[in-house]
Amino acid sequence: MKRERLLALIGSTILKALFLTIRLKLDDRCGISRNAFPEPSLLCFWHNRILGITYAFHRRYPKKLRRGVTVLTSPSKDGEILSQFVGAFGMGSVRGSSSRRGSRALLELVRILREGGDIAITPDGPRGPRYSLGPGVILLAQTTGTPIVLMHASFSRCFRMKTWDGFIIPLPFSTISVTVGEHINIPKDLGEAEFEQARKNLEDQLKNAAD
Repeated sequence: MKRERLLALIGSTILKALFLTIRLKLDDRCGISRNAFPEPSLLCFWHNRILGITYAFHRRYPKKLRRGVTVLTSPSKDGEILSQFVGAFGMGSVRGSSSRRGSRALLELVRILREGGDIAITPDGPRGPRYSLGPGVILLAQTTGTPIVLMHASFSRCFRMKTWDGFIIPLPFSTISVTVGEHINIPKDLGEAEFEQARKNLEDQLKNAAD
């Protein structure tokens, strides 16, 4: 645990310094940065865009108006590092995945949404496949009646790691462009084919934005 905390501390310190050099372009179509929609939202973006979305949160999330963002992270050691990392930027975390602590994590996410908090989910995480949207975010939207907001980050200059997701690290003095989509409501009663179509529609929208 101490090792993970140390790595997160070092990483967050370096990134805070990096973020001071970076320019943000924000296209907020649902008004979350202005708190135009005060109800909770499910913020959904690809795993390899975490740093871009974290930067946008750090710069423009209205922390005094909304009830904060909680990130779903895996129960692995990597998940612990991510949990500590997002904590350094003022975000909470819930540990869980489809294979470990899934039911407990789902109950915690439902509680946070019902208390008015936003949830951030990377639907292809924590291990991929890259750009494959799992059913969890749709199930959570159906269970709670919370709308989904698709988010995307693109980078003018960056380094892509040789990981399963091609994790993206922005370079100093670059620009991160973040798009926050409109709210998407998922009906509670969907047949199997309709559910799959809803999942594919979300996946295609995020894929089409990815570079």
